[in-house]
Amino acid sequence: MSEDQQNSSPSPEKALGRLREEIADLDGALLELLERRFNLAAEVGNLKAEMNQPVVVHKVEQRVLSRARQAAEHCGISIEVMESIFTAIINASVERQHRVGVKRRAKGGAQILILGAAGGMGVWLRHFLEGIGHTTTGVDPAWRSLPKVKGRYGNLQDVEQVADFDALFVSVPLESTASVLQEMIGAPPGPPIFEITSIKSHLKKDLDALRKAGTMTISLHPMFGPSKNPYEPLTMVHAVGENEALERRMIQELLAHPYLDLVSLPFDRHDQLMGWLLGMAHLTGMLFASALTQSGLDPQELGRAASTTFIRQVATARSVLEEDPHLYFAIQRLNPFRGEVYEALSKTLRRLTGLVENDDRDGFATALLEAMNSLPKLP
Repeated sequence: MSEDQQNSSPSPEKALGRLREEIADLDGALLELLERRFNLAAEVGNLKAEMNQPVVVHKVEQRVLSRARQAAEHCGISIEVMESIFTAIINASVERQHRVGVKRRAKGGAQILILGAAGGMGVWLRHFLEGIGHTTTGVDPAWRSLPKVKGRYGNLQDVEQVADFDALFVSVPLESTASVLQEMIGAPPGPPIFEITSIKSHLKKDLDALRKAGTMTISLHPMFGPSKNPYEPLTMVHAVGENEALERRMIQELLAHPYLDLVSLPFDRHDQLMGWLLGMAHLTGMLFASALTQSGLDPQELGRAASTTFIRQVATARSVLEEDPHLYFAIQRLNPFRGEVYEALSKTLRRLTGLVENDDRDGFATALLEAMNSLPKLP
């Protein structure tokens, strides 16, 4: 290469800058294409709403993801990365279609009263219910000292014509729900009451009394917390009170949403199931982190040398420990089936450690196979 050619070649810094400018231009073009795609999704949403068709069509989504997987190698990236990109695009398209449908239905929305509206799940409920076309009014003691604002009350007694609401959601702390329900037992029959507690056995007597007095009650349990994105699958457990078909119809009409997955089960079955889904899941995270306090090891050293499995366990434990400890205590304490879970954990720990100490390799492998077979297949 001649000296003139060397002098005319761009420096690595300039070449890098030029490539970054090209990438920025392409990003702009991609954003324009995404805008066009989401506008088309909105048109699809309008037609679906007009024809009363569901927003989510899994066969269509799978075709889109299949095309993305096939293109991954050509683009020089992994199938997992390409799939995650198009999953995000699908989710955004679903959100756009859903928003269109909400606007079309908003005029027929219900009037809903939320007790505990300033709490974590109360705020989530307000945003969710308003997002699907309803109008909400909130009650929360946290607002008692604040200036009066329409639709915001510090006391239930301040709300006029409670009976005129289409539904009343009880989203107060778990240990306060029973007393709130008891206050309503002596009142004239009002709108259907939706309670959303994580544990329900201790409410059975009060819920029965309300129904006997003429007020419809529905027991729901959102299987997620207040940070949940409403455009992801929303699993809610329905603990059946008296009439499963009627209660399901009321829930599905009021909470009409493309991602709602409603799981109905007998009321008396709810807390037994939650002993394992919540009680054990929470407790194992607590045990993992609490055991580390006895290790005598520096947390930073553990972090630097952490394995993939350890990192996952830390993330799970942190998701539990960063929440309200009083709520998690109540979830343990109020569940009448907690003893089953505690005994199973103790028995399993003794069994596995015993197999190791007795050098029973085959027994250990059998125990792990049994454990694997007990796990559900998740999406």
